[in-house]
Amino acid sequence: MKSSPQHSARVPFWLRWLIPVLLVLTWLAIAGVGGPTFGRLDEVSSNDQASFLPAGAEATAAQDWQAKFRDSDEIPAVIVIENGAAISPAELGQLASLKAGLEELALGSAVIGPIPSEDGEAVQFIAPIGSSDEVKESVLELRDFLADAAPVGMQTFVTGPAGLTADLVSAFAGIDGILLLVALGAVFVILLIVYRSLLLPVAVLLTSVFALCAAILLVFGMAKLGWIQLNGQSQGILSILVIGAATDYALLYVARFREALTHTTNRTAAVLTAWKASFEPILASGATVIIALLCLLFSDLNSNKALGPVAAAGILCSLFAALTLLPAIMALLGRAAFWPFRPKLVPAGEREPDLVTGLEGQKGIWRAAGSLVARRPRTVWIASVMLLLVASAGVLQLKANGVPQTDVILSASNAVDGQDALARHFDAGSGSPAVVVADEGRADEVLEKVKAADGVGDAYLLAEGSVPIISGQQGVPGTPSEPDVREGKVLINATLNFAADSIEAEEAVKVLREDVKTVDDGALVGGVTATALDTNTTAQRDLVIIIPIVLVVILFILMLLLRSVLAPVLLVLSVVLSYGAAMGVSALVFNNLLGFPGADATVPLFGFVFLVALGVDYNIFLMSRVREESLKHGTRPGILRGLGVTGGVITSAGVVLAATFAALGVIPIMFLVQLAFIVAFGVLLDTVLVRSLLVPALAYDIGPRIWWPSRLGKPELDAAGLRGSDALEPEGAGRR
Repeated sequence: MKSSPQHSARVPFWLRWLIPVLLVLTWLAIAGVGGPTFGRLDEVSSNDQASFLPAGAEATAAQDWQAKFRDSDEIPAVIVIENGAAISPAELGQLASLKAGLEELALGSAVIGPIPSEDGEAVQFIAPIGSSDEVKESVLELRDFLADAAPVGMQTFVTGPAGLTADLVSAFAGIDGILLLVALGAVFVILLIVYRSLLLPVAVLLTSVFALCAAILLVFGMAKLGWIQLNGQSQGILSILVIGAATDYALLYVARFREALTHTTNRTAAVLTAWKASFEPILASGATVIIALLCLLFSDLNSNKALGPVAAAGILCSLFAALTLLPAIMALLGRAAFWPFRPKLVPAGEREPDLVTGLEGQKGIWRAAGSLVARRPRTVWIASVMLLLVASAGVLQLKANGVPQTDVILSASNAVDGQDALARHFDAGSGSPAVVVADEGRADEVLEKVKAADGVGDAYLLAEGSVPIISGQQGVPGTPSEPDVREGKVLINATLNFAADSIEAEEAVKVLREDVKTVDDGALVGGVTATALDTNTTAQRDLVIIIPIVLVVILFILMLLLRSVLAPVLLVLSVVLSYGAAMGVSALVFNNLLGFPGADATVPLFGFVFLVALGVDYNIFLMSRVREESLKHGTRPGILRGLGVTGGVITSAGVVLAATFAALGVIPIMFLVQLAFIVAFGVLLDTVLVRSLLVPALAYDIGPRIWWPSRLGKPELDAAGLRGSDALEPEGAGRR
């Protein structure tokens, strides 16, 4: 900008005050409604197994049939009472007397038990809990009752679907409070350090919080209408994603606003100048993330489908808040937003010196980075690529084949301990048998096949009057011998010889499916093991389908933004390489430092979507500014100036986003802890290495042709760029 400062330009009242005030009031109204809705998300949120199942898998179809064999929507609580030695007949009588008390608390069907273990050291009850009740509260009541009523010296556990669901809900309880406080606190501290201002961090945080309120209101409405399925996993990611993305967009806008204030004393003019300069990169960034997230709708996993539109709604609200609320706040505050270090007006002749190298006016770390890129571009980008390739080798150690259900909850869990107690005293698969749905006319033949299958210890037909298998837990045969028939189908319970969440059990289910289909090609095999198997298989299928779609979408958006083909291709390749390095390092950390038994099968896909979409954000911020500077000064000087002027803001944005995602680690769920590390580390890697060194060095080495096939990519039209290359010629390359 070389025009004189706008000291006396008059701005209409409606533009200077009316519109900013109306925008702030509108967002206050949205926050006033959306804020209280935050506490109501539990009304439309579900953490039961159905919200995570693969939609078209055999195990899901089998579960639908299971539902037809029960007369209510009860969820079983499996109660295990363990003694350090053999239980005496007198003690067994005491345990039997607990049944009446359990039936009063369960509020469902009759409690079954006590069922003694073969070693005589434990007994088991099955207490159905009505799904209309609060499962968490009902399980806590059962645990309190058992702690008081069980014989002295015996340990009591409430596990099974009800117990695990209750503990899962407890683990997600921090999402509404602790997670948000940790994320906001981290962002506030970082902003204080970056801006050394009191008002600006508050303004940026208000933008993020109001965006979250709007997102919650939008998500609540969609879930209430049945358009989306909300669970604790997507709810936690929503909060983090909105705060991180809204803050990133706000930082970009604030940087352009501060720059504009050095050119004019008119705060409204500065607001509009900053808005025009930041609108395109913010819009492109938001659109990239939104479309990438919506690609999750191509997944066959309900958990993935649920996250896509939920997270996309959050990014949309972040986008609107950064482009409407924040400019309105800046229009009202003006230079006061930066107090006590207000930006000073720079005389017109000193604003943008003619660039020869692109390093003019820069100082500190970004001048050093630019100088390194200019003098050794090929060395820098080759060394960066080699470092990322070495880190990517760790991917070979990534064990993303799913983890046992008992390892999902990282905090102390009575249900997890109960599953261990079941494994100690009862048959390995007795707590979670495989379930076979077969045609009534072939019931006997299928039953014989099931009994003869490798890995199956026992099997029986579900009889009329017996308790059915619910959510994969073993029912208890009733006395009637007639099988229970529903719509021409029968259920067969097959107890496996292996723990339900083991690799051996999954292999047994594969064999069982093949065997039963030789007798009844319409037979279905479900249950806990089958669900885990189908979930892992579906997650691997999703990787193959969704990753190419996301890459094509991002590439297309970058081509539109940069008016180039070569630059977008190189940017996409750089973030893919960065993703590989992040996953490689994460695998080493998970296996060797944190001691995790593996990783959730969906972790690679979620890590890809977030890292690639968010990693491209920083390249969009950088390269959109580089293109702007290249149009004025030439490609090579434009690259160095773009790196210098965006270095601080992009690094700050990366640190903020990494800190917000790291906050997910406070929720004791393995999937969220793993995702927190992958995204936080990956974003820092992208910010520090890829955006600061690899991309600028590669672009500088290529020169004007980086913009091919646009007009800007023709070297003969890049006169300023040639002057830049005269001064600092790339290593090993002639003039371009």
